[in-house]
Amino acid sequence: MKISYFATIFTAAIVTLGLATSCGNSDSNTATPNTAATASASPTAVKNTNPTAVKTDKALPNVFYSEGGVAIRGTDPVAYFTQNKPVKGNPEFTHKWGNATWQFASAQNRDLFAKNPEKYAPQYGGFCAWAVSQGYTASTDPDAWKIDHGKLYLNYNSAVQWGWEKDVSGNVAKGDKNWPALAKDKDKK
Repeated sequence: MKISYFATIFTAAIVTLGLATSCGNSDSNTATPNTAATASASPTAVKNTNPTAVKTDKALPNVFYSEGGVAIRGTDPVAYFTQNKPVKGNPEFTHKWGNATWQFASAQNRDLFAKNPEKYAPQYGGFCAWAVSQGYTASTDPDAWKIDHGKLYLNYNSAVQWGWEKDVSGNVAKGDKNWPALAKDKDKK
């Protein structure tokens, strides 16, 4: 009984520490990877780069996190919806939307995206959904993802994703409230 109780407390402390430190801070465009938190299922280290700002909506700028000008680290955004998993895009199949280059696994996926990029592009400009719910931005890992109500959300790593999923609707509501100001701030940079 005592061991189980302490194990629960220890696990909660580790997860809380991982969530608190994984997503950087409000002055940062990217976060420093927390290697202890990335031990779970999928994510790997994140390169520090700056986002690319793009205007596609008159009311709210569309700001995309990209590395080297490539969105989602070259992962095909359509594949999340059609194959229910992240699939590496092929540089042969690209589409320029705004100031970001999007890569796709096939010409068919590229064409689907080109017809309706808002349907397939990740929410919050591809920045960490948990960080946006907390009022700042952080980089993301294409393997830390979820589709909720037909929208793609990315997170910094699987540990942060796990914490974010504990209250998806609450975190989305906070993210939706915070994103307009964050997007406008990113658009100024």
